[in-house]
Amino acid sequence: MKYLIYAVEDDESIRELYKYTFKNVDYDIETFENAESMLDMLDTRIPNVILMDVMLPGIDGITAVERIRANESYDEVSIIVISAKGDELNKVKGLDAGADDYLAKPFGVLELVARVKANIRRSKSAKADKNVISYDEVTVNVDEHTASVRGKNLALTLKEFNLLKLLVENVGKVVTRETILADVWGYEYFGETRTLDMHIKSLRGKIAELSDVQYIHTVRGVGYKFNKE
Repeated sequence: MKYLIYAVEDDESIRELYKYTFKNVDYDIETFENAESMLDMLDTRIPNVILMDVMLPGIDGITAVERIRANESYDEVSIIVISAKGDELNKVKGLDAGADDYLAKPFGVLELVARVKANIRRSKSAKADKNVISYDEVTVNVDEHTASVRGKNLALTLKEFNLLKLLVENVGKVVTRETILADVWGYEYFGETRTLDMHIKSLRGKIAELSDVQYIHTVRGVGYKFNKE
């Protein structure tokens, strides 16, 4: 069975680029010039990955991501926000809305394909694992793909979930940035490591809403450590 990609983009030339690129790697691809038509299609067929432009006619990309994440039926769909707005604020907006990754225009097709493959691989890996990991107030249920703090659910993106899982699995140990990028984003990820920093920031913020304990600690120049000290 082929992987299915949905791409939402109002620029026809980029839509054609998507079609050419993913057909060449033997993926099914459906393109849409607005978010409304893509959201309607979700009721018929759920893709593995959605490529979402931000600046769109009608519903903007960020709002569309929020609507998708509000429906649990689409929890296993990876969303990559793609936008000419590559500054940190807009990246954070996309991630906070529920995107798993962010790619700034202009982008290379090799990096685009690598990001899509990495997201699919992480999604498959998350589904395959079957266990519950706990530390102090934090619980990660890999089977159900949920995480909680003090018994309250954490609303995490796929990347945030996999990042938290990796850190909790290595409580008290320093997990290097290279290890995190390889495990969470995949060895084919060759984007900027700033993406990791933004995911750490977002994950810290969500945990802080439910607990006074600072669990994620930065080890400068090396990586991150998860414990309560």
